[in-house]
Amino acid sequence: MQVHIELKKVVDDSYDITIDKLPKIYFDTKVAVVTNPTVSALHLDYLLSNISAKELHVVTLKDGEEYKNQESIDAILDSLFEHRFNRKSMLIAFGGGVIGDMTGFAASIYQRGIDFIQIPTTLLSQVDASVGGKTGMNNKYGKNLVGAFHQPKAVYIDPSFLTTLPKREFAAGVAEIVKMAVTFNKEFFEFLESADLSDAKVLQDVIKQAVETKANVVAEDEKERGLRAALNYGHTFGHVIENETKYKEFLHGEAVAIGMVMANETAVKMNLMSEKEALRVKALLEKYDLPTHYEISDVNTFYETFFLDKKSSDSAITFILPLGIGDVVITDKVDRGTVMCVLNKFGKDK
Repeated sequence: MQVHIELKKVVDDSYDITIDKLPKIYFDTKVAVVTNPTVSALHLDYLLSNISAKELHVVTLKDGEEYKNQESIDAILDSLFEHRFNRKSMLIAFGGGVIGDMTGFAASIYQRGIDFIQIPTTLLSQVDASVGGKTGMNNKYGKNLVGAFHQPKAVYIDPSFLTTLPKREFAAGVAEIVKMAVTFNKEFFEFLESADLSDAKVLQDVIKQAVETKANVVAEDEKERGLRAALNYGHTFGHVIENETKYKEFLHGEAVAIGMVMANETAVKMNLMSEKEALRVKALLEKYDLPTHYEISDVNTFYETFFLDKKSSDSAITFILPLGIGDVVITDKVDRGTVMCVLNKFGKDK
């Protein structure tokens, strides 16, 4: 006996990304702004002067990747329940990638899903984390292993938030921009080699190019079943580094920068990328004082941790490797010996 449920339908989750001064935004519902003390002290007054709602609340979470956990998610949900939010209510993610990911995840599971918008305040979140609907949290097994795809209703990117961003945080965002250029746009990479990102107009144009690149990939592969996985270039190695250092030694973009160098070393060994191209990528990262080396204490443990990556299976690790500059390959055909040879170059005895 069988009962068939017909659920075929088309859902339009399209949304606009505005790159400009934050406009006046009006909500005819309850709204909760999720932020952290650092962003709140610098920019919350500015945000609140530009939004109005039927009822407005602020949820302040602890600042840092180490707080991207179930306790923080519960803090958001508790506030929503206490203030009797319903399915028409709205969340605003106001902060960097950590805040954006957790706010989006809380929105995806509260009463089986409510709307949220992204107002990112770091370069990394403006060019990458706020776009595409990836939400989630970390646990003891790794980064973003619990989460959901839940698209925002809108993204507002105001470059003026970056004027208060520490140099190190700014550089972490540059790493994600370089990632997109290496994998998808050679001309963009060449532009970045000589670009002056201290120029406000140049920076806004770079943000736009990075967002367009990410948006095009997401539009083609929203749920990361193919092409979108290429945006994890540098992340397979980088996530292991973050896990080993308990998210306290490196910012996410810094770990990704090291991960890109490791991925490039692997690509060079497999004749997918020239040594000269790998050095160009490394030089661009170092131009912004991004780290390009990490001392691995135990290469075997590092290798085994790869299997916790969401893209990998029980028996094969998926790597995202550059094909020169401007193209990329997603493969699970990298033999252990090649990877171990690369990891040994970063071993503590080297």
